[in-house]
Amino acid sequence: MALPGLAYFFTFKYIPLLGNVIAFQNYNLFQGFLNSTWVGFDHFVTLFRYEDFWIILRNSLKLGLYSILFGFPAPLVLALLLNELKSMWLKRPIQTLLYLPHFLSWVIVGGIFTNLLDTKGWINQMLQNFGLGPYDFIGNSATFLGTIISIGIWKEIGWGTIIYLAALAGINPSLYEAATVDGANRMRQIWSITLPSIMPAIIVLLLLRVGNLLDANIEQMLMFLNPLVRDVGEVFDTFIYRVGLLDSQYSYSTAIGIFKSVIGLILLTLVNTLSKKSTGESVY
Repeated sequence: MALPGLAYFFTFKYIPLLGNVIAFQNYNLFQGFLNSTWVGFDHFVTLFRYEDFWIILRNSLKLGLYSILFGFPAPLVLALLLNELKSMWLKRPIQTLLYLPHFLSWVIVGGIFTNLLDTKGWINQMLQNFGLGPYDFIGNSATFLGTIISIGIWKEIGWGTIIYLAALAGINPSLYEAATVDGANRMRQIWSITLPSIMPAIIVLLLLRVGNLLDANIEQMLMFLNPLVRDVGEVFDTFIYRVGLLDSQYSYSTAIGIFKSVIGLILLTLVNTLSKKSTGESVY
């Protein structure tokens, strides 16, 4: 039963890793990687000497850290709130409505929020009724990062709750019954029973998020990124898109991707080690 899954990962995940060799070549599309000229670490040196490298690294780190700081706890909190609802006729429709945005493409979501957040859009009109605004949420460097993080949370928060709700469903109800007999209120039960019981799931999901710290949602960034906010919105993924696909610098863009992967591996190993020492839970 595992063979189809193994075949998929081997074909589409492991075999393409061989293509990373072009990061050490001046890859020529017509000569192939077997006949392209080897240049060693020249593309990495070019990356580190690029005048905007530190700006792109700063933007990528800020986006990744803020997404984890605000986006990671959001599905957990929502799952805990939904778990407290005892009426299934109310719980299921709410859950369905919350994870429905996950199935919308970023083209649709981008169009919706571009119109909503426009200086003449509905949100600014509402703010003006209270004597505020208008604000250029997408075209202002001060608000751009918070805006795209908030939109990302809105789109994916419902989908993320599914994993936590599945973990919550596996908790033995007798633990809550015993806690109730001992006089524990709901908040005490959540703190002493619910959170420790789903801690393995929390740790694994956190480690996966940390490993992808420098990865931005390229579809989202391309929908909202504009020249007015490039100083805070240009990240490694959009940079790879520009130099790799638009400028056909395949070797250079591959070197950038390898740099991202190495940083992600280091962070994942570090956080996994800290997690194993502090809680005994790890992803490997």
